[in-house]
Amino acid sequence: MSGTGPGSPAEPSPAGAAQAGEPVRRTVLALGSNLGDRLATLQGGVDALLGPSGPGSSGVGLSGPGAPGLGSSGLTLVALSPVYETVPVGGPPQPEYLNAVLIAETTLPATALLRRGQAVEAAFGRVRQEVWGPRTLDVDVIVYGDVVSDDPELTLPHPRARERAFVLAPWLDADPGAEIPGQGRVAELLDAAVARNGGQPGVRRLADVQLRPPA
Repeated sequence: MSGTGPGSPAEPSPAGAAQAGEPVRRTVLALGSNLGDRLATLQGGVDALLGPSGPGSSGVGLSGPGAPGLGSSGLTLVALSPVYETVPVGGPPQPEYLNAVLIAETTLPATALLRRGQAVEAAFGRVRQEVWGPRTLDVDVIVYGDVVSDDPELTLPHPRARERAFVLAPWLDADPGAEIPGQGRVAELLDAAVARNGGQPGVRRLADVQLRPPA
């Protein structure tokens, strides 16, 4: 894929083209990290989600359902957001997060996309020991096309995305016209989230760093 700046569209990759007969849906994935080298972890997460491991990639080996070959069998990058630094919300005292949003078109079933994200988290040492605790890498499926589902395994849209400036702000940068199905425009939801926080966004865009699409 060709290089793109924050929030700019990526040229569709033939390797990520939809397979015949499979519906193409636009999905939004939110990434966050507040342990270790946060920026390197976010970049590694992007690399692992979009392409198979190999020379020049994150080098993370993935296995299991929905894991192999995602970059060549069902996920095409649309845009990468700028990187934001975020004050932690809830949970124990912990370092600030780096957050970003990845927008892609996918032919994968929603559950396969969820498993892929979980496999990437595990590859970067994610351990679930504490609710809202610190983590090396967090990958959340925010929306999956216009699907609305209360499936406990994967609720769509993400049930708390509308309240989270660290999801809404980078998403808005990457897609100014974005909407959450059944909930409204991301721009308006972000305004409401900031208002609930006393006018403080709790996030700041980092002008001197950016994520890059895999080569």
